[in-house]
Amino acid sequence: MENFRRTLIFGNGGTGTTWMARELGAILNRQVIHLDDVRWMPGHYGVARDNQLVFNEVAEAGQADTWVMEGVYGWLAKAVLPRITSLIWIDLPVDECIANVRARGIQGGGSEASFQELINWIREYRGRENSSTSYESHYKLFDAHAGTKVLLKSRSEVISYVEAVRAAAA
Repeated sequence: MENFRRTLIFGNGGTGTTWMARELGAILNRQVIHLDDVRWMPGHYGVARDNQLVFNEVAEAGQADTWVMEGVYGWLAKAVLPRITSLIWIDLPVDECIANVRARGIQGGGSEASFQELINWIREYRGRENSSTSYESHYKLFDAHAGTKVLLKSRSEVISYVEAVRAAAA
């Protein structure tokens, strides 16, 4: 399980990066770092913390020997890129991402208005420009990584991958 010492999972909102990180963290006995928890004020998704402070905290967390980290933020991934041993990109269809977010509902102290903003933001993933949270940025991040990397394009692939890791770790 050496390739999973320091794993980054990323993708659009609603792809299941949080679920996968929790699963892999439990299977591999790794600390799980949710970039949303670092990025936003506690209990207030949508109220951002200082960018440099957040970047520094992610870089510091990335110094640990083992971890699973997940999120949508390409700019925060850059804080740990040199230390990643495994990169996982979950790239599901946007409609499926939106359905997943609708099913889980409002989280983190959000309002109905902020929830609608999130849905719209997820919808814009493939067309968003000049953003570290866009499809284009995620593609570049994935393409540039020379180490172990996996692209998962469906919910069944995500589940199968987690089950394969579970079996290998047993």
